[in-house]
Amino acid sequence: MEVLERKIPPVALFIIFIVVMVRFDGALESFAAVLPFPWTVLACSVLVSGFIGLAGVNEFRKAKTTVNPVKVDSASSVVDTGIFAYSRNPMYLALLILLFGIGYWQQNMVCLLLPIGFVFYMNRFQILPEERALEKLFGEQYLAYKQRVRRWL
Repeated sequence: MEVLERKIPPVALFIIFIVVMVRFDGALESFAAVLPFPWTVLACSVLVSGFIGLAGVNEFRKAKTTVNPVKVDSASSVVDTGIFAYSRNPMYLALLILLFGIGYWQQNMVCLLLPIGFVFYMNRFQILPEERALEKLFGEQYLAYKQRVRRWL
């Protein structure tokens, strides 16, 4: 399955998951739930994911390295400051939080569980290949960073 590795940009995958959630929400009404405060949870997820995602982009820009997740080979440094001191993948974490908020807002248990599929896909086809590329590029520096900081949170 290497053909899928780092081929679908994470934002495109995020959009695909949203489309699937919308379709499932309409087609699988029997999985509807009544969860408290759907608009509040959605608003909080938008705010938290926006903060985390923008913090990640900001750290990459400060380090003058690529933000493009498909072209990891062009990275110029290991970014381990700011939000990257807490998560190796804050921008992916931001997308996950937003997917969860949307699933919760839809009040559908299937949609609420779909972000788990996002995590599995991202781990296998995006993050692991990225980590291999970064290990080749930065060697011990990146390995030490992996030991210090968790993948998601």
